[in-house]
Amino acid sequence: MNIRIVIITVLLFSTKLFAQTSENNIYLSNVVYEPSEKTIFYKLGGSTIPINVLQYGNATHFVCINLHANEITSVQAARSVLEETGGTLIKIENKQQRVIRFRLKGINYGFDPNRIFSRVGIEQTLKENSRVSPEAVEEVEKFAQRILALIPENTSCIVALHNNTEEAYSVRSYLPGSDRETDARAVYADSLQDVDDIVFTTDSLLYRKMAEMGYNSIWQDNQNAKRDGSLSIYCGERNRRYINVETQHGKVNQYAEMLQKLLSIIQQGNKKSPVLPEDSRDPAGTRTQDPNIKSVVLYQLSYKISK
Repeated sequence: MNIRIVIITVLLFSTKLFAQTSENNIYLSNVVYEPSEKTIFYKLGGSTIPINVLQYGNATHFVCINLHANEITSVQAARSVLEETGGTLIKIENKQQRVIRFRLKGINYGFDPNRIFSRVGIEQTLKENSRVSPEAVEEVEKFAQRILALIPENTSCIVALHNNTEEAYSVRSYLPGSDRETDARAVYADSLQDVDDIVFTTDSLLYRKMAEMGYNSIWQDNQNAKRDGSLSIYCGERNRRYINVETQHGKVNQYAEMLQKLLSIIQQGNKKSPVLPEDSRDPAGTRTQDPNIKSVVLYQLSYKISK
């Protein structure tokens, strides 16, 4: 729970504090679970990429995964939340760098680890960050398969941990007329939330629940979104529940709050959301009468994305 001022008379569990300079407050975590940790040292060409797996308690029905090693705010917040709730965290270690680089047969390569979950995505990210060769594509494909193999079979939801910078990527990216408009099936934008703080999901129920709580929410169009090799596309194609929780760098408290609310939804439901008909997209403004929505809307409360 996000607590700004608290008096503790009986200390049942150890506590941990995370200072957050940008917000001038402190996130207080009640430590219920200490993680067990293992590290897989994956050999990628001539490089060794550590993959850390932290298990808090026995819960495996959801997994948090951090693919970009430079997005440390999300991990800091997630670790403190998981100490209270339990769960699994998978994290790539890459010296706080987004792009992973390796050398193969004397040639240097680089790729974005959130673009490696399809052959098309691998080829594109290698091209954007270095060069493409059949051998490099095969190496990166094996790396992606190793990451996916770490997700337990009984996992009902994959929670991606990401951060962004000021308006470089936000809920506005999915509004009508924006560059990612066709990737979204529905969008909820809230005027009381920073546009950079969002959730992006393959799942209609998670989209609706997080929107009802007043968070900027995007429901991915799993059929028509661009095939870019991202984990969200991989999950959408396989009808797996996936949600990306994302805030600006440095906003630990906001991230922890959003993640806590999300995990409470997953814990309460822990079941597959109902499949909605293809034409059941949110009509603009339908939730303006919902008593759970207390804020003034940004643009419109909800958007129907026409094809």
